[in-house]
Amino acid sequence: MDTLLAWQSALDSFLQPILIVILLGAGVFLTVRLGFIQFRRLGHGLRVVRGDYDDPNHPGDVSHFQALTTALSATVGIGNIAGVAIAIHWGGPGAVFWMWLTAVLGMATKYTEVTLAQRFRQVTLSDSQLAGTVSGGPMYYIERGLGPRWKPLAIFVAFALMLTSFLTGNAIQANTVADMLFTEFGAPVWATGLITAGLVGIVIFGGIRRIGKVTGVLAPVMGVIYVAGGLIILGLNYQEVLPAFGRIFSEAFNPTAGIAGTGIGIFLQTMLWGVKRGLFSNEAGQGSAPIAHSAAKTPEPVSEGVVALLEPFTDTLIICSITALVILSTGVWQEQLPSALDLNSGDLTWVEAQSLEAVATPEAIAVELGRAPAQANRLAWHEIPVARFYIDEAQSQPFTGTIDPATQQAVAPDGTTYTRLYGPAVESGAPLTATAFSRGLGKAGNYIVVLCVFLFGISTAISWSYYGDRCAHYLFGLRALIPFKAVFILMHFLGAVTSLNTIWGLGDTALSLVTIPNVFSLILLSGVVKKLTDTYFQEKPYLKGK
Repeated sequence: MDTLLAWQSALDSFLQPILIVILLGAGVFLTVRLGFIQFRRLGHGLRVVRGDYDDPNHPGDVSHFQALTTALSATVGIGNIAGVAIAIHWGGPGAVFWMWLTAVLGMATKYTEVTLAQRFRQVTLSDSQLAGTVSGGPMYYIERGLGPRWKPLAIFVAFALMLTSFLTGNAIQANTVADMLFTEFGAPVWATGLITAGLVGIVIFGGIRRIGKVTGVLAPVMGVIYVAGGLIILGLNYQEVLPAFGRIFSEAFNPTAGIAGTGIGIFLQTMLWGVKRGLFSNEAGQGSAPIAHSAAKTPEPVSEGVVALLEPFTDTLIICSITALVILSTGVWQEQLPSALDLNSGDLTWVEAQSLEAVATPEAIAVELGRAPAQANRLAWHEIPVARFYIDEAQSQPFTGTIDPATQQAVAPDGTTYTRLYGPAVESGAPLTATAFSRGLGKAGNYIVVLCVFLFGISTAISWSYYGDRCAHYLFGLRALIPFKAVFILMHFLGAVTSLNTIWGLGDTALSLVTIPNVFSLILLSGVVKKLTDTYFQEKPYLKGK
C-alpha cells in the first residue's frame, strides 16, 4: 500500500498544476465564447427544470427535474460537508474564494458538456429496466463529435470515469459516512459499510428509473434540512458573517492562516485546495453529470444544458458557501478540541514539528505525563501535532509509557495497552463541519450533519453507480452491468474500512485523469455548442405548442 500511495502522490503532484490551468482556462474560454451563458440563461434553466416545457413523449428515461436531482445527488454530497472543511483546513479561508471561482466558470463548462452529451447520446428501443433506453456522456461525444480516430481517448475517459465512480463517487462517500458514525456513536466502520452498501445495492439494481425516483425525493429533502440548519446558525452569528466574507476575500491572494500542510501562507497552496475541492464538489468538467443529464426526456440538447447551469450554482455558490461561513463564523477551524485519537486511524500521521512536513513513521516514542520529549518528529492528528496525551475522555489522566507505531498501541509501564488515547486536536472533514454546527445549534446541529452525511453519502453513491454503469456499458456492453454493480457495492464496503487519507488521495488522482482529457475535448467541440446555442435561442423551439 505504501508503494501505491507513493506512486499516487508523485502522479498527483504532476497532474494537479495541469488540472488547475486547463480547468480554469477552459472555464474562461467557454464563458467568453458562449457569451457569459451562466448569467444570461440561468432563468431559462429554472423554467425548464420547473417543467414549463416538459413533454412525456420526448425520447429519454427521466424528466428534466429527475435528471437534475440525480446529478445534484451526486454533486451535492460529501464535498459540501467534508470537502469544504478540508479545503479550509489545508488552504485557509481564501480557498473558499477559489471554490467560488471554480463554480462560476464551471457553470459554462457544465453547460457545454451536458449540451454535448445530449447532442451525441445513444438512444435505443430497449425496455430493459437495467439498461434503460439512453446512454450518453463524454465517451459518446468524444467518439461521435470528434470522430472515430478519437475513440482510444473515448475509451480511456470511460475507463477513468468508471474508476472514479468506484473511488470518488463511492468509496469516499462510504468512508466519510463510516468515519462520522464512528466519531459520533462509536459504530464499527465495517457495520456501517455493510448497511450502506446494502441500501445502495437495493436501489442501483433497479436501474435509472428507480435511481431517478429515489434521488427525486432524497435530494430536495436533504438539501432543505442542511441549508435550513446552516442559515439558522448564520442568523444567530450574524455579527461574524461579514468578517468571515472579508477573510475569504483578503486571504484568497494573500493567505496567512492555513492550518495544515507545507506551504502555509503560500498563494498556490490556497488556490490549489480551493480548485481541487471546488471540482470535487460541483464536478464541472469531470464528465460525470452529463451521463445523468443525457437521460432527460428532450429532443433539444440546449434545453438540458441550461438545466445543468443550476448544478454548480446550487452546489457550490449556495450550499458550500453556507458550510464555509458556518465553519469560519464559529471559529472552530482553528481550535484544538478534545478528541479521541485512535492509533490505527488513517487520520494519525507523523510530522516535523516546525514545518509540518510529513516524515517516515519513527520507532516507538516515550511519553512522560502525557508529553513526548522535545524532538523534531511528532505524532499528529489531521497533520497538526498533538501536544498532550491522556487515557481518559475527560483528559484528566495523562498517559505515561510508549507509543508504538508498529503495533498501533500505547503501552503503559504496568503493561496495560491502549488502542485509543485522548488529547487536544484539530478536526477536518465532516467532523469539523459537525463541530461547527454543534457550536451553533448544540446537539441538534450535530445530528443535522450526521443525518445529512448519511443521506448525502448514500445518494451520491447511488447516482455515481449510474455514471459507472454507463461507462461499463460503453466499454463492455450489457453483459457488464451486473458484474459492475457487484464490484461497485464491494468497493463501497472497502471504502468504509479504509483510511480517509488513502481514499481521498486516490480519488483526487482519478479525478484528474478523467477531467484533463474531457476538458480538452470540450474546447475542441465548443464550436458545436456555440452553434446549437445560437440556433436554440433564435428559433425558440420550447415555445412551440405553448
